Amino acid sequence: MNIASLSIDQITSGLRERSFSARELAEQALAFAQAENPATNAYLHFCPERALAAAEAVDSAIAQGQDPGPLAGVPMAVKDVILVKGVKNTCASKLLANYIAPYDATAVARLEQAGAVIIGKANCDEFAMGSSNENSAFGAVRNPVDLERVPGGSSGGSAAVVAQGTAVASLGSDTGGSIRQPASFCGVVGVTPTYGRVSRYGLTAFASSLDHIGPFARSVRDAARVLEAIAGRDKADSTSAFAPVDDYLAAMDGNVRGMKVGLPKEYFTHLDSESGDLIHRGVEALAKLGCEVREISLPHTDYAISTYYIICTAEASSNLARYDGVRYTSRSADPESLTDMYRSTRGDGFGAECKRRIMLGTYVLSAGYYDAYYIKAQRVRALISRDFSNAFQAVDAIVAPVSPFAAFKLGEKLDDPMQMYLSDIFTITGSLAGIPCMSVPCGRTAQGLPVGMQILTNHFQETTMFRLADAFERIGGPAAVI
Repeated sequence: MNIASLSIDQITSGLRERSFSARELAEQALAFAQAENPATNAYLHFCPERALAAAEAVDSAIAQGQDPGPLAGVPMAVKDVILVKGVKNTCASKLLANYIAPYDATAVARLEQAGAVIIGKANCDEFAMGSSNENSAFGAVRNPVDLERVPGGSSGGSAAVVAQGTAVASLGSDTGGSIRQPASFCGVVGVTPTYGRVSRYGLTAFASSLDHIGPFARSVRDAARVLEAIAGRDKADSTSAFAPVDDYLAAMDGNVRGMKVGLPKEYFTHLDSESGDLIHRGVEALAKLGCEVREISLPHTDYAISTYYIICTAEASSNLARYDGVRYTSRSADPESLTDMYRSTRGDGFGAECKRRIMLGTYVLSAGYYDAYYIKAQRVRALISRDFSNAFQAVDAIVAPVSPFAAFKLGEKLDDPMQMYLSDIFTITGSLAGIPCMSVPCGRTAQGLPVGMQILTNHFQETTMFRLADAFERIGGPAAVI
């Protein structure tokens, strides 16, 4: 068995045919991941006992002639902001270095109900704040494609384990592009579903109105399988949607003839020429499949960065207030006063990026500035969402870049936060609108660096998104644009 080349279909069929057992697969996956991890630092923790117990449950179900589930035996990783009961959930922060999750996130419970085997927790930017995975308190993640480059963030570890082949699929979280951008940088598929499609119960909150859980995989088909397993209404999360979950795989027939695809003109400015060329060639490949390509406009795109960094930091300031040495985290020894305890606990515990966002968020929520910044940003967010609503009256899907550039070198943008933030300029708008978006590999630069093509569809139209991405992948995906 070669974990790095197995698909979900190959694993489930191999188990049914008794070519191997789920336990054998889990043992091999754990050994391989532990051996390869020093090169990338993509995993923060492994959970062998839980993985082997889940694998044995799959083997037992098969032996008894029962259906082991659509993800039976599939080795997976989970971003370390998503709770896995009995396993550390550090959020890549010193503040939670010893925090053990007391319950499973709904998405994790549904993975295991579908037969998945969780082998470990993936590294990320601290509290999911970052675009390069260099903000982890436990060391940066390195891109498996080029170990001198970043994997993207904040779900860099979740993307890296799939690209490295140490997990068949993984879960990440996305607030402003934290699934799609790492997927693009690492050359894998990453899916951000409609807001509310997947329960956020058990996801450590960063910005509650923007946070999503979604899958990484090596193929569109595998990503769709994982999303189908974790999606759906959850009474534990009042923001989860009642919308029914479609059979995504049934819609993947390769036929997209007549589908209307929009190219937003605002997304093709300030774009690295090599990345832009690959996206345009990808669009040409879609046109050859029979798609009708037309230019569209999303006029409020230029306001997205400022809008996002007001809303997300405001919500982060509120959500991270609980890490104060009383409710969560260890407390500094013998503080002289309550204020001293707060200052020392949070000052020593949070990294620079978290502090930056907390301070900005506190400022925009403060008296005298709430109306000028936060309320105004929410109004612009509504305009951005309306842009997409208007566009989807004319097109079925939107195709755009994921990032202005391919993966950059470690340390290259750390001293320039604005340049770091601009790496998410093309993903933030979809997050603000709450629509489903994904990154599908679209070729490589002359240096061999992956570039992702972003596909966006209307709310709860993941089926259309997967159908288009699968059709592109069927004709060779990256090979089709050469």
